[in-house]
Amino acid sequence: MSQRPFHLAFPVHDLAAAREFYGGLLGCREGRSSDRWIDFDLYGHQIVAHLVPGMTPRPIHNPVDGHDVPVPHFGVVLTMPQWEALAARLQAAGVRFGIEPYVRFKGQVGEQATLFFTDPSGNALEFKAFADDGQLFAT
Repeated sequence: MSQRPFHLAFPVHDLAAAREFYGGLLGCREGRSSDRWIDFDLYGHQIVAHLVPGMTPRPIHNPVDGHDVPVPHFGVVLTMPQWEALAARLQAAGVRFGIEPYVRFKGQVGEQATLFFTDPSGNALEFKAFADDGQLFAT
């Protein structure tokens, strides 16, 4: 079965900052755009940054594995080599992490490498990877 891409639209306060963050830092290919929105290719998925002047993030957190996980958040489940490369690239770029790269649920069902950070508009992103992808929905 072939996985279909998801689509996510999210607010940003500054399109130029979004373009630099998603296109420059994360390396997302840019698709169509206007003066109000930009399409990006996030690991084969379509995300769309929509300009919302004056938007302000409302940080909400939920405790998970001893960390305050921001809600809402979005991201991609990567392969372990992709996750390691992204974590290294973000660290080299001096990205300030909300939750530093680490392995969550170590030795338990659902063990995963994860990291959290925010875009310039305060949207939280999580990228994770599993040594065993079969653990993604394990209970």
